[in-house]
Amino acid sequence: MSALAGARTPAQGVGETPPVDRQRRLRRQLRRYWLAVLGAILVVAWIVIAILSPYIAPYPYEQIDLTQRLLPPSAEHWLGTDMLGRDVFSRLLVGSRISLLAGFSVVLIGAVVGTLIGGIAAYAGGRIEELMMRLTDLVLCFPPIILAMAIAAALGIGATNTVIAMLVVWWPKFARLARSLVIVQRNQEYVEAAVNIGYGPGRILLRHIMPNSMGPMVVLVTLDVGQAILTFSGLSFLGLGVIPPVPEWGAMVAEGRELIQQWWVAAFPGFAILTVVMGFNFLGDGVRDWLDPRSRTR
Repeated sequence: MSALAGARTPAQGVGETPPVDRQRRLRRQLRRYWLAVLGAILVVAWIVIAILSPYIAPYPYEQIDLTQRLLPPSAEHWLGTDMLGRDVFSRLLVGSRISLLAGFSVVLIGAVVGTLIGGIAAYAGGRIEELMMRLTDLVLCFPPIILAMAIAAALGIGATNTVIAMLVVWWPKFARLARSLVIVQRNQEYVEAAVNIGYGPGRILLRHIMPNSMGPMVVLVTLDVGQAILTFSGLSFLGLGVIPPVPEWGAMVAEGRELIQQWWVAAFPGFAILTVVMGFNFLGDGVRDWLDPRSRTR
């Protein structure tokens, strides 16, 4: 009887995790990463909304009707109307495209530029590293939002100019991180083996060192998208972002900042900024914990 009790069934197989253990492990992972799951749901939802916004917006975002100005939320206008009678819900949906596109553009381009600069500086060393890192330190000496405001004001109002201004101040953080990661990796045995085989510096850096340093970069990119959206909205709030009547969440908040009784004009765009930034922060924290081997073994 004891031998039969300890025998495995043919369906289970040797080395296969029992279904009960898999379900228990899945529940444990969901309890540990439930905030990351919530963040992923928020991010995916806003991306889908941004893609479909021109088709699901009930009204044209630039449609003005002064007879409908400052109406509270109702069945006809779900989030009310603004000072020019424009539908707040339609403008919020369309504005998500600009805010998300700006955030992704700044972070992805800044990550590529900063990673290349930091990686080349760390692998080359010497005067090249000194020159690149002093340039990085020079940009980091200025508060990012102040420098971005100055550059955006010099370039002129417009979403493209605002993105360019943010890019100038966004790449240094990636350069510093890439440099530290490459310094750790360049002394590893696989790099010495690649040098002995005869691979060139460019191939070693791009094909071997960079892929092994991507974990912290992915975490920083995920966390930084929300911060970039918040910064872009802040610049738009100050009048340095989009050109009216193009909707953008920060500009919409600015339009309703003095309308205390008509709270919906500024509250709903502000809530949209809150949810998308929270989503990226939750997702970034979850990715960081998941990439940490010590966290996964607990």
